[in-house]
Amino acid sequence: MSFRKTMNREKIPQVSTASLPDIVFILLFFFMTVTVVKNTDYLVDYALPYAQDAEALAPPDRVIELIVGQPKQQFRSKWGKQARVQLNGKLMAVKDVGNFVLSELGKMPEYLQRVAVVSLKIDEAVPMGMVADLKEQLKNVQVYKIHYVTHEVEEP
Repeated sequence: MSFRKTMNREKIPQVSTASLPDIVFILLFFFMTVTVVKNTDYLVDYALPYAQDAEALAPPDRVIELIVGQPKQQFRSKWGKQARVQLNGKLMAVKDVGNFVLSELGKMPEYLQRVAVVSLKIDEAVPMGMVADLKEQLKNVQVYKIHYVTHEVEEP
């Protein structure tokens, strides 16, 4: 004689979806608070050159951005038509770049200072002598990691 074991199989309750709107709202609020939007008013006109081999830039928390180009029309009466460097929303001369980069590095946490990168957005019409002067200023303050921002050429 054999015994049969009867199993009471209960149905598994369905997952309640009543709390889903709350979860979505919490996620939305979280991403709204941690997202950083960088609004920069450009004071110089610049057209980036094109390159065939382009790579992605480092994360924005370790990038110091320098923009080089002719001042916009409303600033030409004060700064002239010569190419200038925009540093944190201010137009400055090339000789001020070293001090600016040092002050920006000082604002970064120590672990980011070692991996900081200077991003150069340079107008294609800027003379190469000015670019060499910029690089010399960066070399004087021992900043050797430089990225040149370009447009990537689409291969046919």
